[in-house]
Order: sequence, then structure tokens, then C-alpha cells
Amino acid sequence: MATTGIPLDSACLLAVVLEGIVYGFSILLFIGTIWSLAARQRIHSVNRPIAAVAILLFVLSTAHMIVNIIRVEDGLVKYRDTYPGGPVAFFADPSQKTLLILRGLYVLQTMLADGVVIYRCYVVWQSVWIIILPCMLWCSVTATGISVVYYYSQATNASADFFANVVGEITQWVTAFFASTMATNALSSGLLAYRIWMIERNVSEVRTTKSTLMPIVRMLMDAAVLYTVVLFIGLICFVTSNNGVELVVEMIMPIISITFYMVLIRIAINRQKHTHLPIGSDQSNLQDRPSTFTADSVKGYLQS
Repeated sequence: MATTGIPLDSACLLAVVLEGIVYGFSILLFIGTIWSLAARQRIHSVNRPIAAVAILLFVLSTAHMIVNIIRVEDGLVKYRDTYPGGPVAFFADPSQKTLLILRGLYVLQTMLADGVVIYRCYVVWQSVWIIILPCMLWCSVTATGISVVYYYSQATNASADFFANVVGEITQWVTAFFASTMATNALSSGLLAYRIWMIERNVSEVRTTKSTLMPIVRMLMDAAVLYTVVLFIGLICFVTSNNGVELVVEMIMPIISITFYMVLIRIAINRQKHTHLPIGSDQSNLQDRPSTFTADSVKGYLQS
């Protein structure tokens, strides 16, 4: 299938610009996330695992932004007149080191984000059986992601058409990766939102305040829908050989971070409104020990 959409070099340049804009929003949300985790907390009371995940997501998206800028600078400036075929052929080479690093960072970010969603799902359900299928899907994400990076490194630059260089087995691995991460996120987020909704319904009968878990449920679903829609658009662009996939894939990195941060900030807002879902390490919440977040514990908190 012939490549469609804007020229590849233009797509890569526009992709780094759009990624930079979305990355800027992710920086603001990262600052808000760190503040929400540390505000009015002593150092030993800060939820360190969640803080570590937030920082790691920020580091990975920052590294991706830097490498993407280097790649665009190499293709449009450094090797513009020396690379055979010019900038378009440079960006069409799947085995370029900078592209391999970008895809490796993307796979790591996806594994981390999907793993956090699965952990949250386990926290609220407190059942290993519930997360068996999400864990299997996460393993599929890992396997297909690693395979994509490997087969990219083995691809040959036989054409100035990127999609002509990744036909066959590579296409199958990329498609499987997109499908796996969409399924993992949709299933885990759905189970998580459903469980919180059930807890909200159970405690609504004994609630003594106007606090509610529904804003968190809505935020979880908004984040899941945003991420899934972007992945779906990326998949459609890839299977139709549209260069627009460059724009989507590069923007996914900061979007992953944003979806993670928005949920944490929403929880922090609920905590500050004296909701029954606090974030502190001494109280039960989505981020704490699995043994504490149950309908009974929520009821007990409301009644205390």
C-alpha cells in the first residue's frame, strides 16, 4: 500500500513540535502531582512508590523529547546533504539509532503506565484472580514491544518509504503491540472504575458527608478514553500506511504521563475537600496497601 498523508520529513518535524506542546502541559501536571503528593506531608509520609513512578514517567518523557529533537536535527540539518536520499530517506530508515531509542523509551513508558493501572486494579479488588487477564495482556505488551524494537533494528533501508521498509513481520508485531496495550488499558481501567463505583454505591447509604468517589471514577474513565482513542488513531494510521502515525506516536509519550498525573491530582483535590479517599500513607486510597482499600474500610472511615 502506498504511503499516504503529509511527507515524512514534514510529519517528523510537526511531530516534535506537537510533542513539545503536549510535553509542556505534562510538566505543569507533573509539578502539580509532586505538590499534591508532598503538600502538608512529612518526608517519611510521602507515598514514595507513587512519587517514584511519577518521576520516572517524567524522566522517560523528557528523554524521549530530547532524543526526538536530536533525530529531527540529524535528519533535517546534520545529514541533510550527506545521507543518501536526503531527509525523507533518513526518517524512513527504521534501524536509525535515534528511532530505536525512541521506540525503546515508548515501550518502557507503556509497560510502566499499564503496570500501574493493573496494580491499582489489584489494590481496589484485592484479588489476584481479577488481574490475571490484565497481567497476561501486560506480558503481551512487553513481548510485542521488545519484538518491535528488535525487528526495527534488523530492518533494511531499501526504500524512501518507511512503510515499505517495515512490511511483513514488523507490521504484525506493531499491530499486536497497539492492540495489546489498548486491551490492557481498557480492561484494567474498566475493572478499576467499576470497583470504585461499586464501593461508592455501597457506602452512599452510610455516608455522613457530601463526599463522593464519582469524580475519581469520571477522571479514570476520561484518562482511559483519552489514551485509548490516541492509540486507536495511531493504529489506524499505521495499518493504512499514513505518515500521520509519526504525530500520534510521538505525542503518546507525554499523553501517558498526563493521564497518570490527572488521576493523582483528582485524588488530591478530593482529599483536600475532606473526602473519604485520602492520599496520606496512614489512610486508605488508590495508591496504598491492597489490604486497606475495601468497602468496609471506606465505611469505617466515614463512620469514624
